[in-house]
Amino acid sequence: MQALAWLVRMISGLNRVVGEVLSWLALGCVLVCFTVVVQRYAFATSTLWMQDLYVWLGGAMFTGVAGFALMRDDHVRVDIFYRPAPVRRKAMADLLGVVFFLLPFIYIVFHYSWPAVARSWSYQEASANIGGMPGLFVLKGFIILFCALVGLQGLAMGARAILVLANREDLLPNHLRYGANDAKEAH
Repeated sequence: MQALAWLVRMISGLNRVVGEVLSWLALGCVLVCFTVVVQRYAFATSTLWMQDLYVWLGGAMFTGVAGFALMRDDHVRVDIFYRPAPVRRKAMADLLGVVFFLLPFIYIVFHYSWPAVARSWSYQEASANIGGMPGLFVLKGFIILFCALVGLQGLAMGARAILVLANREDLLPNHLRYGANDAKEAH
């Protein structure tokens, strides 16, 4: 059980660091978009690579922080049944959801995207737009990062659920226990 608690802490820590770093891409996205708008409407000019850049920053951010959002319980779910449920029922729902929905979904995304991502990296694909951004292959690599981080966080969710079902949730720090985000939202 100690190993499961360690796994939850390590994966959640990794997703926290990645999420907090990549969330700064939102600021970059806003600044680049603002610059494009000012260029277009104030100076009647535009650079195509900047138009690519803010879309790419947004794509990188959303795929990169998905595991962090899953860790924080920020994804959409049907809360009319889940939120009022007792902790053990939540743990069972999470465990079944991870095993039967999340991990198969991640496998499918990885399985079908890997050939396209590998091909893109093999010839260092760039934007299809003339004058667009180079390095589209890096952005496509974020699909694999998405699969890795969300898949790992799914394993952490499953491990946390097992700890709860084994009455060993006490091995986890408070911020990784069920209801930790509910207390934050109440304040």
